Amino acid sequence: MNTTASTSAAATAPPAGARGLGLAHYAVRGLLEKVLARHGATFRQQIALRAAVTSDAPQTPDDLIAQVQESLKAESADLRAVLDELLAKRLLVADGVHLRPTEAGRALIAAVGAETAPISARIWGGIPADDLAAAGRVLALVTERANAELAARGA
Repeated sequence: MNTTASTSAAATAPPAGARGLGLAHYAVRGLLEKVLARHGATFRQQIALRAAVTSDAPQTPDDLIAQVQESLKAESADLRAVLDELLAKRLLVADGVHLRPTEAGRALIAAVGAETAPISARIWGGIPADDLAAAGRVLALVTERANAELAARGA
């Protein structure tokens, strides 16, 4: 992507809204899912495994499910199945009541991070810091409001 195209697209873009946010999410997620597929992993598996890898302390299955549920808004039964898949692939291992990432699990997260870093740099590179800060504020507010709506609906 060249700077002229990026500048031109930004100058003619409509105001941010739900559709634009969704399109951006799925475009970026599509790139990540292609990388994950090469490693035999799914998006949900990567999210759950990353939560385990980045945790300061070993997590119980319920702890991991709650953490991933906060991010993905998925059903706990579906996330329990994801943990079972990670255990079957030996990317997580049970250690008493806790789940720990294995070396293979840590290696997968590192490999995916290494593969996606240059893609992320091309996508995010050149966007002015002020624009990123404004987008971050808007996204945080949208997330807060959507979470409040979900909570009000008992979801």
